[in-house]
Amino acid sequence: MAKNVVVLDYGSGNLRSAERAVARAGADVTVTDDLAAAASADGLVVPGVGAFAACMAGIEALGAGPVIADRVAEGRPVLGICVGMQVLFEHGDEHGVVTKGLGLLPGAVTRLPADRLPHMGWNTVRPPASSTLFAGLPAESRFYFVHSYGVVDPAPLASSGAAVTTARHGADFVAAVERGALSAAQFHPEKSADTGAALLRNWLATL
Repeated sequence: MAKNVVVLDYGSGNLRSAERAVARAGADVTVTDDLAAAASADGLVVPGVGAFAACMAGIEALGAGPVIADRVAEGRPVLGICVGMQVLFEHGDEHGVVTKGLGLLPGAVTRLPADRLPHMGWNTVRPPASSTLFAGLPAESRFYFVHSYGVVDPAPLASSGAAVTTARHGADFVAAVERGALSAAQFHPEKSADTGAALLRNWLATL
């Protein structure tokens, strides 16, 4: 029986492309702002595009923060995508404005130290051997990125026991995180063709 997944609609994100990709990976998907549905689903996807502050404002307006936090505390799977990954961290610093994040992962989101921004297009990632998301995927698998900000210092994450996948654009940055029920990707699995589909199937297998 297909697992039930909610793609959280808080006013930001590639909702329909995420919905289609997760459905193709084998889930029964609903796009909704209904917090009860988000709390009870087998899996919750938190998408996000644009600015950290705008995404946090949308999450706070909906009152979704506690629902996401409760799911993680209870061991119920959550997948953050792009800015939906970034808001899981303690804070984001964009254009000198620091915005508080959900604080479910240690660390900060800052501007990538690269000459060319945004970092847009296909890039390889380096997952740890312990990764569940990237299990079975060939080395040098490529994923599609669109971002100018990211988590450049992985040390707090590593200290917290998270499995950290990195990529490089100007400098190394965190491309994906797995810790307990919480998974997150800076890239867009829904735009990453077969490798993205394989990663989403791996995530669905954890539900």
